[in-house]
Amino acid sequence: MTSREVPSFCRLCSGGCGVKVTIENDRVTRVRADPDHPLSHGYACFKGLQAPESHYGPARVLRPLARQADGRFSEIGSEIALDEIGARLKAIEEKYGAEAIGMYCGNGSMSGYITFAMQRAFMSAIGSRQRFTTFTIDQSAKFVSFERLGGWAGGTEQLETSDVVMMFGGNPLISHAALGVLCVDPVKRLKQAKARGMKLIVVDPRRTETAVHAEVFLQPFPGQDVPIAAAMLRMILAEGWHDADFCARFVGADRLDDLRQAVEPYTPEFAEKRAGLNPGDIARATRLFALESGRGVAIGSTGPNFSPFSNLAQHLIDCLNVVCGRFPRAGDKVVAVDVLDPPAAYIEEVVPAPRSWEAFPPSRIRGVGMIYGERLTGTLADEILTPGEGQIRALIVSGGNPANSVPDQERIIEALKSLELLVVIDPYPTVTSELADYILPTTLMFEHADMPLSVPGMSFWPVAFSQYTPALVPPPPGSDVVDDWYALWAIAQRMGKQVRFDDAVDLDMTVRPDAEDLIAIRARRSAVPLDEIKAHPGGKIFDLADIHVQPARAEATGRFDVMPADVADELRAATAYCPNGDFTHLIATRRMRDLYNSNGYHLRTTRARNPYNPVALHPDDMTSLGLAEGDEVEIQSEVATVRAVAKSDPTLKPGVITISHGWGGVPGRQGDPRAGGTSINPLISDHEHVEIVNAMPRMSAIPVNLKRVQNENSKTEERWFEPAAPTVGRMADTGP
Repeated sequence: MTSREVPSFCRLCSGGCGVKVTIENDRVTRVRADPDHPLSHGYACFKGLQAPESHYGPARVLRPLARQADGRFSEIGSEIALDEIGARLKAIEEKYGAEAIGMYCGNGSMSGYITFAMQRAFMSAIGSRQRFTTFTIDQSAKFVSFERLGGWAGGTEQLETSDVVMMFGGNPLISHAALGVLCVDPVKRLKQAKARGMKLIVVDPRRTETAVHAEVFLQPFPGQDVPIAAAMLRMILAEGWHDADFCARFVGADRLDDLRQAVEPYTPEFAEKRAGLNPGDIARATRLFALESGRGVAIGSTGPNFSPFSNLAQHLIDCLNVVCGRFPRAGDKVVAVDVLDPPAAYIEEVVPAPRSWEAFPPSRIRGVGMIYGERLTGTLADEILTPGEGQIRALIVSGGNPANSVPDQERIIEALKSLELLVVIDPYPTVTSELADYILPTTLMFEHADMPLSVPGMSFWPVAFSQYTPALVPPPPGSDVVDDWYALWAIAQRMGKQVRFDDAVDLDMTVRPDAEDLIAIRARRSAVPLDEIKAHPGGKIFDLADIHVQPARAEATGRFDVMPADVADELRAATAYCPNGDFTHLIATRRMRDLYNSNGYHLRTTRARNPYNPVALHPDDMTSLGLAEGDEVEIQSEVATVRAVAKSDPTLKPGVITISHGWGGVPGRQGDPRAGGTSINPLISDHEHVEIVNAMPRMSAIPVNLKRVQNENSKTEERWFEPAAPTVGRMADTGP
């Protein structure tokens, strides 16, 4: 038996942790953290270490499947499947037009360096704008904020340069997702930063794994980020704690006054009462952030980005950075550079608010536009179900699970069932693939060459790092799997289309492209040449010593638009908003340590540690409901009811429950939540409480009622939660 250990990196999330992979007879037998990795320093989480199970476990789909007339699946060769898919898509295009073909891209594919670009190239080749991704049901509020507020051309503050970090609704010690600040090796980096004196402020309904490290912890009800951030801005401006010179140069007196007037109603007392905070909480956090610290950053994460008025919340959080001048200045060295991007200039000036969605032709659904060339996933069901020109008749799902990730589950499943053709490109069975006409299984991360996740204009890491990995092992013997990108190229070929890859090179449509050639095309203008990156198989932090923030150009006149008219309108609406008082609790978002969305759901090693996704309640709420650990509880929202298994969690604020997404099966067949978990998507409406610009549904801070379920015969006992204090909805029913 031959055995070797080679370096690579994990691609399950944006962390990109370095790993050492043991290979025996062309088979991955072990994965461990790479102790010499320059980025992750010997850190890797449970998820990335499960490669032997993910590559060779029984859940993996190894041969393409096609649905037969009787509804059952049968195996089919990959090239034959691609022939049939191409022919059916061509017929749909000829009958209805290119806009009848849509694509949904999930996180399972978008981390692939080639696939990320091929998804866009495919849709461009067929002439359809109907591309949807998880982006617009995740943290698209960040991009809406940039579009309305403007951005900073000098880059962003990093953990290592910050005196203070204030985090709203994020838990990067579990999620690894704070966009460069705490994305990789988060625990060690946070402890190192705190050891040199950095202070941490956390605003979260739960005392999270991150919050336990905070000097100041605010525990509001979910969905109260708007009043908290507005009150902080009011205090900063009233006390003169803002960076007056920065605001004079990059905001202007008139715009700053607009902001001051807009947040005037949000006194700390009002915000604390509305959010359920203790008196003085907001003053303590604001003083530490604005007065006692010179450099730092405020960050909004999935909590505010999923809640009501998510775009407004992110805008106000970003305004905290603006009024305090929390940006790199001329002369500062820039270290957070995506070396796969072309060299870029970093300048001490404002990128004016582009408001680019206004330039896109409005959708036939609700008149909404597009965000960065994408249709809005909150409208996907309507785009499929609404008759008329542009109705989607065929959908390709690339590495995603919309049936279990898109809100309003029954409607999205109704929509998927109505399609004339549904193609799922995925290595595992999902709720979505159960509805598919074709399932194309794919290679997994150690079976193909790759580069790290790279999104133009974004940096996921705090340093100029990159790494290349070749394919380490072949797919399992007897399998018939394809690369994600190849499936799209091959379908375009069958449709007679020309693929222009990365907006640069017209591919030869008569010969299968080589993955190495495609990587080279994407990296053709990278700040560090591809050959130099390949020369360091364990990854390298590159010293780009000459990259510093440059002084503003003489002709630069851009200023931050801190309170445009539409943001002011949303702030007035938020002031009047309160959750439905007929409900007693609010659901907050939560991640499970061992899963990434639904990735890992089918792995035996993961399910042995996480058999289901429990609903967590404060112990006092458990007592009021007469619940014991492991009892079933019914969760009822305005639109649906689901069942989950109760778990006591003293880190929660009373009146708040949490449950992770990505679990459960097809509605009506989910059965015991202890067996397959609970999908929370039925509780969410895709029509009510939706953001205007990006059609983002309310996916957190959802009002619900709870009811204990009798164990015997799974009957629901008529014992609703009886709060000892005013309900969550009524506590929020106050105005300035």
